[in-house]
Parts: sequence; C-alpha cells; structure tokens
Amino acid sequence: MAGFSDPVVAAGVAGLPGLYTAGISPVDVTEAYLARIERLNPAINAVVELDTAGARAEARASARRWAAGEPLSPIDGAPIAVKANIAVEGLAHTAGIKAYARNVAPADAACVARLRAAGAVILGTLNMHEAALGATNDNVFLGRCENPHRAGFTPGGSSGGSAAAVAAGLCAAALGTDTMGSVRLPSSYCGVVGYKPALGAIATDGVTALSWTLDHVGVHARSAADAALVAQACGVEETAALDDRPLAVLDLDGLVALEPAVAEGFARTLDDLARAGWRFEKLQIDDLDLGALRRSGLLISEVEGGVEHRHALALDPEGFTPQLRSLLAWGARQTPAKLAEAYRLLTETRRKIIAATAPYAGILTPTTPQQAFAFGGAVPAGQADLTALGNVLGAPAFALPSGEAGGLPLSLQVIGMADGPTQALAARLAEALPPASVPEAFR
Repeated sequence: MAGFSDPVVAAGVAGLPGLYTAGISPVDVTEAYLARIERLNPAINAVVELDTAGARAEARASARRWAAGEPLSPIDGAPIAVKANIAVEGLAHTAGIKAYARNVAPADAACVARLRAAGAVILGTLNMHEAALGATNDNVFLGRCENPHRAGFTPGGSSGGSAAAVAAGLCAAALGTDTMGSVRLPSSYCGVVGYKPALGAIATDGVTALSWTLDHVGVHARSAADAALVAQACGVEETAALDDRPLAVLDLDGLVALEPAVAEGFARTLDDLARAGWRFEKLQIDDLDLGALRRSGLLISEVEGGVEHRHALALDPEGFTPQLRSLLAWGARQTPAKLAEAYRLLTETRRKIIAATAPYAGILTPTTPQQAFAFGGAVPAGQADLTALGNVLGAPAFALPSGEAGGLPLSLQVIGMADGPTQALAARLAEALPPASVPEAFR
C-alpha cells in the first residue's frame, strides 16, 4: 500500500526527530504542512481556520530548542490541528455552530495548553459535525467536509475534519472529541488511527461539551505510536505491562448487522492476528442490546447538550440548524424517569461487561458496522453501535486501520481494560495489520 511521497509527511510524529538530526528543521516541517493545506485542503474542507503566524513562530522556537539539544518532548515541533469545539487561543471556538461564529477563545483548552508545553506546533482548527451531535460532518455553517478517499462520501463524525486532515496529510496528528465514537468512527471511514483514552485521562476543560457523562478527548494519527505520543503529551499515563491474557472477540450475532465487506474484512483480520500469534476467544454477553445502549447514550447527549447550549439557543435560535434544534428540543422533552432509565442501562451494562471481560486483555470488534457512505442518502442508524461501548465503559479504545474493500478503508476496534496497557496493545496489534491508508490524490 503506497504511502506519502513527501518524507516530512511520511514521518508522522514519531519520525520527526530523525528528520531533525538529518538537517530538516521544525520550520521546514511546518512550512511543508502549510503548503499542503493551501494546495489540498480546498478539495476536502478539513481545515477551517489557520494560525499561520503563530505556527511559524512556534516552529522557529522548536528549531532553536532542537539545535540546542533541548527539546521539550518527543513531539516538539510536530504540527497538530484541533477540532473546532476545542479552544485554541485567538481562534474561533464555534463547535461547528453558526450561533457561536463570533466566539473567539480567550485561552487554550487544557489539552491544547499541554501540547504547546510539549513544543507542538498548533496549526489551527478543523471541521466537525454541528455541536458534535452527528456523524456525517455535513456542516452547513463550516461547509461539508469530504472523505479524502472518495469525493462525495462522508468522512464520518463528529470529528470528521480531524480524521480527514490526518488521512490527507494536512497535519501530523489531530485532536478530536469522542462521545459515542466520534474519534474512532471517522478514523474508521478515513483509514487512520483513532485513540480514545480512558474517561478523564485527557482533561475536557475548554472543550464545548456535548455530554459531561460521555465526552472524551482523543487523538487521530497515522500510527498507534504517533497517537500514543500525542496522548502522553496531553497527560495520558499508562504504567501496566502487556500480559499473556487472550483477547475477547465480541459475538455480534443478533446484536448488529455488519455490511458484508466489513464482516469479511474482520474475519481476514482475525486470521492475520492468529497467524501472528495472537490468542482470542469468542465472548457472548447475555442480554446485551447495542442498539438500546446507543439510543440511551444519544438521549443523555441530547439532554445534556441541550443544557449546554440553552442560553445560545434562546438568544439565537436561527444560529442552530433545524435538525440540531429538533434534537435538542427532543432532549428537553425527556422526563426525569426516561433519563434515569438511560443512566441505569449504561450503569448496568458497564458492570456486566467489566465482569465478563475480566479474563481478557481487551475486546475486538470492527470499529463500525459499515464503511464510509455517500452524502445525500440514508444515514445508517447504528453507526455508533460498536464504538459506544468504549464510552459506556469509560475505557481506552483504538480504531486501527485493517485494510480496504472497494477502495474504502476498513478498521479494527480494540477496547482496552480500564488500567491496562492499551497503547502497547494497539501498537503490537498494528504490527500484524496494514498501515494507515493514504488516499491516492493526497500522496
């Protein structure tokens, strides 16, 4: 599978220090990405606002540190972009909502501040589904974001711009948010790595909330190693070591309908892993209803999202699309009893799955039941049926590229244990899988 022709882009994050020792500076790296954004972003509309002057100043500062042999971290100089619901000082902080068009972030979100403290170059902000409440990234305010693999197809969402930007080589890595799969789902559709650390592992201060119960900040990158480096700079710590426990393959029979290409690709992936020496067992969990779980998570998100946006909605209802107004209005109509039922289902399911998976190192599923699909048609209701598990558990989870079918990416999800070595697990699994897919037009 062909990769990026530009060695700067091919280096991702982990490979950048090697370039610096070979005479390529962080300034050169940042200029290469800025040039790619100018040339390639119009085709996909992933980047919505650039801080060109700030990025160049940070790149110059990084170059001085590397020249002095005093980098701040392994990601010092890495060009990173950020989803538009995560505050970047001096840039518009809109969450993809027109009503917030004039909001300028007075300070960085906690995760962005940590990246800057590690020497990262913050390029700007990225497209997203309105309010992070949806999974197509067909945003009428910011403009539609296209899948780099096929024009007219969704990149997924809600962090569609983040996944598309990484897939197209417009940044070395990106931050996104994940409430029921919004980092991993677009990573699946765009053929990149998506990493949702455990709940609270990356602070959400300065992030426009959708659901305080389920929101996570996550990372999009082109390798598991790159995603881990960025997450570590954001404060994620893992101390446990890999052990010899097998992996659980969740029995999906009767739980979710997989597209044939996804089912066949998942079977091939399991064969590849078995040949590489991985051990796994089929796990059946009684009375597990993935659709009901997703619907409960959506209900909670619509209720909590409605509270988050209630003042702006009252002041400027036309600044919200009719679709978003309808979703938030539905959330506002839910009774305390309905909300309590949703919380109860999440709590009971969490306990059930934690008990059932205790003997295992992690859970394997396809990341999504389907591949990316065309804009304008029916949107599959169950896109997040598999990814929502990670949010309900509050557990770390990765989406890992696992090949292609029909020219569109396939993806493997691994959900780790709460205190387990999920970064190391994902990196080891990735060794037996194809690398991240590079769209032909962006090589």
